[in-house]
Amino acid sequence: MVKNNINVIIIAIAMVTSAYLFSNAFQNRNKSADTISVTGLGKTDFVSDLIVWNGSFSRKSSTLKEAYASLDADRDKIKSYLSSKGIAPSEIVFSAVNFNKEYQNTYNENGTVRENIFTGFSLTQSVSIQSKEVNKIEELSRQSSELINSGIEFYSSAPEYYYTKLAELKIKMIAEATKDASTRAKSIAENADADLGNLKKSDMGVFQIIGQNSSEDYSYGGSFNTQSKNKTATITVKLVYQVD
Repeated sequence: MVKNNINVIIIAIAMVTSAYLFSNAFQNRNKSADTISVTGLGKTDFVSDLIVWNGSFSRKSSTLKEAYASLDADRDKIKSYLSSKGIAPSEIVFSAVNFNKEYQNTYNENGTVRENIFTGFSLTQSVSIQSKEVNKIEELSRQSSELINSGIEFYSSAPEYYYTKLAELKIKMIAEATKDASTRAKSIAENADADLGNLKKSDMGVFQIIGQNSSEDYSYGGSFNTQSKNKTATITVKLVYQVD
């Protein structure tokens, strides 16, 4: 009899404890659900203030010495040309010279390679210009055919555009996105006849830079456009508020 009473007491205590835990969990669940989650947007247009332009030039000769001599002559012509366009020597950087031995295959009647014939040395060097005079370098990149007309085998790449004050811009945009999210949260709370409580959580979204008026897709990991001089930057901030 005593044993049965003890079992009854244990079961009763377990039921009371379970009921308390369930009630507490239910209250906490409802409490955590009384929140407002909003996303604010920071967006701005800006113009790049730094340009990088790259090009390369090549020479080929049967001897390495002749190839180097021709490449050196081309490099001097390029230096003179850029100087005549108002480019400072400190803005011009030449890379190391790359060279390759080139061969031409001869084939048998059955299509297999019969012999590799050495045809000469091919040398290539790159030149890079980095400047804050964006418009001037942009125009220079369009005139690079003048180097080709002078007898230089010159290949021009499309300019790349950057912004040197990106860190400051990002801070301003975060503030703008946060303010936008806060305004949205207050509006939702007012229209729902609720009081906006404390901020519980904040998360910053992905920073994106795309060309202005372009059809570029936003990337999950963030876009960083370097092809457009005129750019649009966006960032999102997600805020979670307690609702009282």
